[in-house]
Amino acid sequence: MGAFVQGPAAVKREKELFEQVCSFENLLAAAHKARRGKRFRPDVARFEHDLEPQALLLQSELRGRQYRPLGYRTFHVRDPKPRMISAAAYRDRVVHHALCNVIEPIFERSFIHDSYGCRPGKGSHAAVDRLTRFMRSTDYILKCDIRRFFPSIDHALLKERIRRKVGCPDTLWLADLIIDHSNEQEPVLAYFAGDDLFTPHERRRGLPLGNQTSQFFANVYLDGLDHHIKEALGCRRYIRYVDDFAVLDDDKRTLWDVRDAIADYAGSRLRLKLHPVKQTVTPTAVGVDFLGYRVFPDHRLLRRSTTVRFIRRLGVMQRAYTRGAVSLTEVSQSVAAWVGHARHADTYGLRTAALGAVVLRRAQA
Repeated sequence: MGAFVQGPAAVKREKELFEQVCSFENLLAAAHKARRGKRFRPDVARFEHDLEPQALLLQSELRGRQYRPLGYRTFHVRDPKPRMISAAAYRDRVVHHALCNVIEPIFERSFIHDSYGCRPGKGSHAAVDRLTRFMRSTDYILKCDIRRFFPSIDHALLKERIRRKVGCPDTLWLADLIIDHSNEQEPVLAYFAGDDLFTPHERRRGLPLGNQTSQFFANVYLDGLDHHIKEALGCRRYIRYVDDFAVLDDDKRTLWDVRDAIADYAGSRLRLKLHPVKQTVTPTAVGVDFLGYRVFPDHRLLRRSTTVRFIRRLGVMQRAYTRGAVSLTEVSQSVAAWVGHARHADTYGLRTAALGAVVLRRAQA
């Protein structure tokens, strides 16, 4: 197997991009993307009320390098593990989409086919379908994920990877600005070869979970790992969705060796560590947990924890609807999202049982 070479000399760097980012048409398209599912929020409504003047103001600030991101609104969710979600101001989300509209296609050309997270035409259901096909013809599966991935992304290494394909100084200024204005994430203390006592405290790390740019930058950051696994390690059956990934092979020992090679690359090249517990090699016949499902070669189930969370959330929404705290539309959207996820597994009986007894009534005044 040949070694994979990736670096500044291996690719053509795009140098004239910023005017595309700042174009009025691109900013309007970015605003259209940013408002999806949020158009009735006050900050979105204010921006949209004066859309053209707001877009022109952003354009002027960007061209003059006067644009500065605002702060983040943070909240915590448990889905299923605790996460801090960071919501950027709406005008900042417009800028995030404007940047991604231009530079994402440049990187898309070199992303591997089987990277499914936050990419056009991909997604979790496509990833699970692909994994099922791999499992039907393979004996064993290695399942791993990266420990505290988004809080661990190293800013200097990310900027270096962006510069391998982008040579436009103004576009790099904007990308750096967004990265540098990341809000503080949960602390992650990790040492790697060559570090001294202070190294982990001196390096800026962490991207806000919930940003369009963060999702895109995550794929840029792990692209080298994807190619290393596929090409240098020769793993033909490999799937990644954000920081969850699986490798399949007919030999169990080979997969443990692959695990060791991945851990070495992640540590030495990306300053990342694999999750110490979530590293397993199992027969494909016994199934594997992946993206909310229990996946088998010939069928698929919802994970029990996913179902329990939905039933609890549905009960909370029923009570909130009775009090008048949520609308029928909000309840319907939540149910439709779960049904859309559940119907990709063998869940007809489960869906019938979970939804059949649901009764929504307003409290009598």
